[in-house]
Amino acid sequence: MKFNIRGQIEVTEALRNYVIKKIGRLERYFDTPLTSNVTVNVTMNVVRDMQSVEVTIPLPGVLLRAEERSPDMYASIDLVEEKLERQIRKYKTKLNRKARQVGGIRSLLKEQVDQVPDVPDTEEEEEFEVVRTKQFEMKPMNVEEAILQMNMIGHDFFVFHNVDNGEINVVYKRNDGKYGLIEPVAK
Repeated sequence: MKFNIRGQIEVTEALRNYVIKKIGRLERYFDTPLTSNVTVNVTMNVVRDMQSVEVTIPLPGVLLRAEERSPDMYASIDLVEEKLERQIRKYKTKLNRKARQVGGIRSLLKEQVDQVPDVPDTEEEEEFEVVRTKQFEMKPMNVEEAILQMNMIGHDFFVFHNVDNGEINVVYKRNDGKYGLIEPVAK
């Protein structure tokens, strides 16, 4: 695994080594050739006296992402590593239930993972049930207008047809009070 560690704080050598040690433990869940080309993106920030760590691991067919915050940066790193490990175990369980599908994403995870000591998982596997479907007309608009619309309806996100690129985009309100934009990328 390669690490891209950055932040709005000074990333000391001790913090860098701690991230590599903790997040590097996740490598045991994957085949070695796969993890040699994977870049782990780590972002560290301080927002309102809370130390926040966001980790994104892009893998073929799946994106692992976790964010945690606490008063201590090292504790945040520990929490984000535990969250990613739970995601991997949950994902592996779902893949094993669909054992008839061979290859593809399933081949990302080592078969020997069962030999790794299991950390007790307090979360039960959640069922994904759609309880409501909404349909609405999408008037083409720019990003600023979409943010205004989102704020007017009081939501944390807003799906819109972006007049600038002709695509369906999403604007969302971030925890730091700023805004984000999600644009699709075709592969």
